[in-house]
Amino acid sequence: MSNAKQKPNMASSMRSLFSDHSRYVESFRRFLNNSTEHQCMQEFMDKKLPGIIARIGETKSEIKILSIGGGAGEIDLQILSKVQAQYPGVCIKNEVVEPSAEQIFKYKELVAKTSDVKNVKFAWHEETSSEYQKRMLDEEESQKWDFIHMIQMLYYVKDIPATLRFFHGLLAANAKILIILVSGTSGWDKLWKKYGSRLPRDDLCQYVTSSDLAQMLDDLGIKYECYDLLSTMDITDCFIDGNENGELLWDFLTETCNFNKTAPPDLKAEIMKDLQEPEFSVKQEGKVLFNNNLSFIVVEL
Repeated sequence: MSNAKQKPNMASSMRSLFSDHSRYVESFRRFLNNSTEHQCMQEFMDKKLPGIIARIGETKSEIKILSIGGGAGEIDLQILSKVQAQYPGVCIKNEVVEPSAEQIFKYKELVAKTSDVKNVKFAWHEETSSEYQKRMLDEEESQKWDFIHMIQMLYYVKDIPATLRFFHGLLAANAKILIILVSGTSGWDKLWKKYGSRLPRDDLCQYVTSSDLAQMLDDLGIKYECYDLLSTMDITDCFIDGNENGELLWDFLTETCNFNKTAPPDLKAEIMKDLQEPEFSVKQEGKVLFNNNLSFIVVEL
C-alpha cells in the first residue's frame, strides 16, 4: 500500500477525472445531456457563422478547413453544412486533429450516416494539437487554411500563446479562426478561481476562459472579435444524495474522479453551498441551472 493511501488527509485520495478515461467520457456525455452547450453552439452556427465565413472561399477552387480537437464531429458537420450553403458545389478539404481514437471512430460513423457531405474530402489525424504543430514544423512547407476551428479544446494545450501564434500563421487570404471557450462571465470562471487550487490537478488540463484568451490575443497583437452566448447546465441532480447522474456531473464540474466519494466533507459542503449562489447558478422552476455561458472568438489576419 502506498504512503499516500495511509495518510489521514482524505484529500490525498482525490484524483483527476482525466486519470479514468471511460469515466471522463461518461461524465462529459452527462454534461452535454444536462446542458444547453450544443444548442448554444447551434444558435451561433445558424445566426452568426454565415456572416463570419462569407468571404473565406472567394476565388478558391477548394476550401480548406482544419478542425483542431474535432471530437465526435457533431459541431464540425454543422460548420461544413454552413460552408456548403455559402459555396455550393465547391470542394472542401476537411482535416481533423483529434487525440482520441474513440472520438475519431464516432466521427467517421457520423460521416457515414450523413448524406450531404459528398463534396467533402475528410482526413483524420490521431494526435494532439501540439503533435500536429511539431509535425508541420518538421515538414518544409506548411499548408495554409481558409477556416480553422478550435472548439472547447484550448484547455488541453500547454502553451496557448504559442499555439495561437502558430495557427494564426497558417491562415490563407480572408481566412478565419473560430475558438469556442467558456466565458469569463461563466460559473466555470468563478469555480476555477475559487477552488482550482484545492482540486486535483493534472498536466492535461488548465483553467482558461475567454477573458484570459482575449488578454493573450491582445498581447500577441492579433485581431479578433468576441461574441458571448448564454448557456446553462442543469445541476439539480447534484443535490440529490446518491443520484448517479448527479455524481457524474459533480465529477465533470470539479474534474475529479468520484468527487462525491473522495472529497473532504468541508470542501464538498463549501462547493455545494456556492453552486446554489447567484454568481454560479440561477434557480428556476425548482431547478438549479449553472452558468455555462460560452464565448465565440473569431480571429482574423
